[in-house]
Amino acid sequence: MTDIPAAVLATAYAMNAAGINRGTAGNVSARCADGFIITPTGMAYDECVAGDMAKVGSDGTASGRRKPSSEWRFHHDIYIARPEAGAIIHAHSPFATTLACHAIEIPPFHYMIARFGGATVRCAAYATFGTQELSNAILIALQDRCACLMAHHGMVVCGADLKGALALALELETLCEQYWRVLQLGQPQLLPTAEMVRVIDKFRDYGKQE
Repeated sequence: MTDIPAAVLATAYAMNAAGINRGTAGNVSARCADGFIITPTGMAYDECVAGDMAKVGSDGTASGRRKPSSEWRFHHDIYIARPEAGAIIHAHSPFATTLACHAIEIPPFHYMIARFGGATVRCAAYATFGTQELSNAILIALQDRCACLMAHHGMVVCGADLKGALALALELETLCEQYWRVLQLGQPQLLPTAEMVRVIDKFRDYGKQE
């Protein structure tokens, strides 16, 4: 069995190395048998060891030698609402955060938007970090999606596992950068609804080898 705390920390390292997060911002979690393992609050990842990862039970009770990320609440609520989610990444990546600070929903300017489950990537309404209000807003934005922006904050993605969640986070940041660049030329032409429905259906089997 994978050492979940070590895998969570390794994913946090990878997130920062890829440039989609810096310092103590953002957080990573992975589901475990009776809750989830999450990065600790206020600690730089390069100063952490696996034993610094915190556990939050399915009842919301934290355990371990470190306090969990201040955003543990929305991780908890996503895992309850989305049984298919095995890992969650939250990052303050540059381009996603830029769009989020304008509360922009990303429209179907590119077919890869469909990778996140719909014809748009929504932006969750702003609420103070660490609050139930923020968690509620994120759950609304994630309906039928595996990613969203968070107004004046950043991004959140959920995947089947840590590798999948990191891939989604990197893809979302890439699309956010592309959309930001497209906007420098003016409003883009958007793909029609019928085409996005077709692409969304094709993504149901995307990457599957069997």
